[in-house]
Amino acid sequence: MRRSNVTRDDGTWVGLSLSAQGTHQPGLCVFSAGKHLLVSQSGSPVLLAVVDEQLQGVDFWRTDDYRSFVPPLRADAGRALAGSAQRWAHRFAQDLAGSPGSPLHEGRWLLSCESRLLRGRHPDDSHAEHWSSLLVDCHPDGYLDWHIHSYAWQVLPLRPMPDAEDSRVKAYRKQAREGTLAPVLLWWVSGLDCHLILDGHARLAAAIAESVEPPLLQLHRTAPNDDVAAGTDEAVSSYERELERFAELRAVHGPSVPDGAATAGPQLARRLHDLRTALRPTWAWPLPGGEERWRGIAREATAGRWP
Repeated sequence: MRRSNVTRDDGTWVGLSLSAQGTHQPGLCVFSAGKHLLVSQSGSPVLLAVVDEQLQGVDFWRTDDYRSFVPPLRADAGRALAGSAQRWAHRFAQDLAGSPGSPLHEGRWLLSCESRLLRGRHPDDSHAEHWSSLLVDCHPDGYLDWHIHSYAWQVLPLRPMPDAEDSRVKAYRKQAREGTLAPVLLWWVSGLDCHLILDGHARLAAAIAESVEPPLLQLHRTAPNDDVAAGTDEAVSSYERELERFAELRAVHGPSVPDGAATAGPQLARRLHDLRTALRPTWAWPLPGGEERWRGIAREATAGRWP
């Protein structure tokens, strides 16, 4: 796997671009059978979901079979990497590439500290109120409402959230107060239109208990290399045409016409940045046996209690 840092024009670190090769179907993956979805890890069902008829949400059932592929994080690691999302990204990238239970497969990915979840808090809401409202904390079944919570404004744990008095949460609450809490690792899944928690359930519970903003790293697919190359050529050609157009206007109207590079340059930078970082739909593999197989898995995983 190749890694490269993604930055803005001012040098601000945005995330870590991951280019994975050789893994076609990962250990943690999404299967589809029409409107039925299955998230499976190493052959065990983790999450079963059905998109409703009106396409306004998803009914789901969560099993207790999910296991994080990130090894337990020691407190001294948190202190050593505290405040550096970039260093944590490299740490998590090793786990993503090295574990058979991760969702990483061939293609380009972004592991980023920027997430829409960090931009939506109302000034009058505390961090605890904001994150509690985003968290879909029900077990084993529940509903993701796309009509009310549009644009992926939901966080779905892959296992039950621990209580604020849980021993792990208590330890993490101290780290949350000290500012040494490791990031919560999220995976945006387009078929569910929500963020799944890959690692950090107890850390998120600690941040909510202490009412602090949890550090995040969000994983999602980005454009493949061929699309990036084609999009870059198109963006550069468009930029060059704009330079020619502004040059012709300046030749006729004089210096009152804005400089072409100053006008078109920022647009080019934004287009190139978006090519490298924009969300791409999550891959879903066709479920062998289709809907009938999905129903059989659902009956077995839920002991016939759902759907």
